[in-house]
Amino acid sequence: MKNVSCTMDNDRFVIALNGRIDTNNAVAVEQELLALLAEHPGQTPVLDAANLAYISSAGLRVLMKLCKQAHAPITVENVSREVYDIFETTGFTELLDVKKALRQISVEGCEQLGQGGNGTVYRLDEDKIVKVYRPWTDLKVIEREQSFARTAFVNGVPSVIAYDVVKVGDCLGVVFELLKSDTLGHAIAAHPEKLEEYVDKYVALAKTLHSTHVAPGTFTDLRDVLHTRVPNLAQWCSQEELDLLDSLIDCIPDSDTLTHNDLHPGNIMIQDGELVLIDMPEVTVAPPVCDLVSIFRDMISVPQNQPETIERSVGMKADLILKTGYLFFQKYTGITDPKELEEYFKKLGLLYALNVVLVMGSSSEGARKFAPVVIDKLLRGVVIPNEQAIRYLYETMGSAQA
Repeated sequence: MKNVSCTMDNDRFVIALNGRIDTNNAVAVEQELLALLAEHPGQTPVLDAANLAYISSAGLRVLMKLCKQAHAPITVENVSREVYDIFETTGFTELLDVKKALRQISVEGCEQLGQGGNGTVYRLDEDKIVKVYRPWTDLKVIEREQSFARTAFVNGVPSVIAYDVVKVGDCLGVVFELLKSDTLGHAIAAHPEKLEEYVDKYVALAKTLHSTHVAPGTFTDLRDVLHTRVPNLAQWCSQEELDLLDSLIDCIPDSDTLTHNDLHPGNIMIQDGELVLIDMPEVTVAPPVCDLVSIFRDMISVPQNQPETIERSVGMKADLILKTGYLFFQKYTGITDPKELEEYFKKLGLLYALNVVLVMGSSSEGARKFAPVVIDKLLRGVVIPNEQAIRYLYETMGSAQA
C-alpha cells in the first residue's frame, strides 16, 4: 500500500495517509504530498488518517511543511487513539484540526428511551445513553449539540454530560452520561398522580434556563438562525414577503439568556430526582417568550391537532400532554383564570404561526413538501394580516424575563 493516495470526495480534496510515516520514508512522503498539492491549486486538502498506523517527529514535520505550502489550516480526520496520542503529546492538536476516528457501537437489544424529530435515544448501560441521529444529520450539527451540552453544563444549566461522537451502523450518535434515568414524559405517564410535582420541576428547569446569562458568542443568536431560513422560502414567496419576514425577525429583542427551542418532557430526563436537559442542537440565545412559543407548540397546539405525532416524541398520551401543558403555563405565567389563559395562548399562537412559516425555510424534505400550503394559509392568512400585532407582541412579551 502506498503511504499517500488522493481522492475527490464530494468536492473535498482528500489525501489518505497509510501505514507508517517516519525517518525511513518522510522525504518521499513529503515529495508526494507537495506534488498532490501542486496538482490541486487553490484547494486545501483533508488528511484521512484511518489507515495511518504510526507517525514520527519526522512525519509531523512533513505535515507542518504541507500546512505552510497550503497557506491554510489542515484537518486530519479518522485518527486512531494511538496516533492521536502522538499528535496531542507533541502539541500538534493545537496546530492542526485533529479529529479522532469515531468508535462503532451497537444499540441492538438496548432499551429505547425516547424518539423525536432529531433522532432516537437508547440506554447503553446503567451509566450511559446514546442519542442516534437520523441518517441525513450532518456531523457539524451533532458536534454542535455535543459542544452546546458541555457549554450549558459549565454555565450552570442542568444538562447531561456529553462524552464522544460515535457511529451506530450507518448513523452517527452522541454518548451521554445518565445514571439510571428516565424521561420526564415517561415518568408523568407512569405516575399521573405526581403531575403537579413534576410540573413544578418542569417550570423551575425552564426558568433556570431562561435566566441563565451567557457571554456573547457562546451560543448562536436565534435571530441569526431564523434569518438563514428566509432565502429558502423564495420559491414560494415574493420579495416583499421575504423582506417582511426578515423585518419581523428583527423585532425579536436582544437577549443574552438561553432558549432550548424543543423543551418538552421527552427531551428532559430525571436523574436522582432532578431534571436535566438532553437534545440540545437548537439551543440559542433569545428572550424566554421564544421558548414559550415552542412549548406552546408541543404541549398545547400539536396535541390538539396532530396528537399521534407529539405522543411519540413526548412519551405521553395527547390528553395528558395537554393537561401538563395547561398546568405548566399556569405555573410559569401565574395566569390561573381560564379565559385569561386562552387570551395568552392566542398571543403565543400568532408568534407560533410565524415560527411555522420560518420552519418551512429549513432544508428538510418534509418542510419543503408542506411549504406551499403553510405559506398560503399561515403567512398570507395569519402573519401578514396580524403583522403589527406580532411586532407589538415581540416588543412587550419579548422584553419580559422569566
